[in-house]
Amino acid sequence: MPAAKSARHADTAPTSYEQALIELEQIVQAMEAGQLSLDDTLSSYKRGNLLLQYCRSKLQAVEQQVQVLDGEQLQPLRTEPDEEDDRV
Repeated sequence: MPAAKSARHADTAPTSYEQALIELEQIVQAMEAGQLSLDDTLSSYKRGNLLLQYCRSKLQAVEQQVQVLDGEQLQPLRTEPDEEDDRV
């Protein structure tokens, strides 16, 4: 991620979970490539940390909503239909 782009987005909140995740993946790829200067690496790390916190808070909010909808008990995700579902 170029320095100008990372500086421009440093304090900007993501618009969505998906956008934050895409940007976070781009930061990881740029850092893993080893092509960033020390300052760019630090800026990217700070931005990545902000994005990670944003994603975690969004996931926690969704989990809380699911708990409310399920009566405070998270139910296991059904991956296969029940036998009763086949009789309909």
